[in-house]
Amino acid sequence: MTAVRTSQFRDELRSFAASDALGATSIRYPKRTNIYNCGERDSHLYLVESGQVKTQTYARCGKECLLSIYTAGDIFGESSLLGAERSETATVMRTSWVRRIPVAGFRAAMADQKLLDGFIDHLAARLTEQQQVITTMVTMDSEQRLAAVLLRLSRKLGKKRADHLLAIEDRITQEELSGMVGTTRSRVGYFLKRFKDAGLVMPVSGPFLLVNEKRLTEYVNGVGGWF
Repeated sequence: MTAVRTSQFRDELRSFAASDALGATSIRYPKRTNIYNCGERDSHLYLVESGQVKTQTYARCGKECLLSIYTAGDIFGESSLLGAERSETATVMRTSWVRRIPVAGFRAAMADQKLLDGFIDHLAARLTEQQQVITTMVTMDSEQRLAAVLLRLSRKLGKKRADHLLAIEDRITQEELSGMVGTTRSRVGYFLKRFKDAGLVMPVSGPFLLVNEKRLTEYVNGVGGWF
C-alpha cells in the first residue's frame, strides 16, 4: 500500500511542478554533468523527468561510494530541506531532463495534505531502503553484496520481458558497481562471471544485463547451493 501511495505522490508532485505552482524549472543536463557537488549549499530538490542520475560521496583517499541511482519520476536532494551543505555529489549518467524545485515552493506545496502524506511515505520508503543497504553491507560478503545490488537495480531499473527476466537497459560500469558494493572493479568482474556461469544473470547484445530475478533472489536469501 505504501509503495502505491509513494508512486501516487511522485505523479502528483510531477503534475504540480509542471503547473509552475512550485516555481520549478526544467533543465537539460548533458551526460557526466554535476547537478550539485558535495560541500555546496543548494536550496533545491530535484525531480527526474527523463534520464538517469547517480549520487555518490568520496572517502578521503578519493575512493568513490555510489549511493543511489535515480530515474524518471524519482526525487533526490531532499537534504536541502535541512539547509545544510550537500553530503553527496549528484551526477548525470546520461543526458537527462531534471526539474529543479526551490525549497520554499516545495514547503508551500506541503500545505496540501495529500502531498504531505505522500512525502512522508516517500521518506519512510527511502529510509527503509537505506537501512536495507546498511544491513547488506554489514551482514554479507562482497559477492553477496553484488548480488543484492544487482537485484535492487533490476527491480528499480529493469523491464520485465516475456521470459520473466528483468532487462537492465542502461549500462552501469563495473567501476560504478564496485562503488556500490565496496570492493574492487576486478572482483566485480570475477563475481559477474560466476553469476553468469550459474545462470543468475545473462549477458546479451542489446540490454546491459538480463537478471533472473527468481534465481538471484534465492541466492541473496541463501537458498540452495550455487557454486
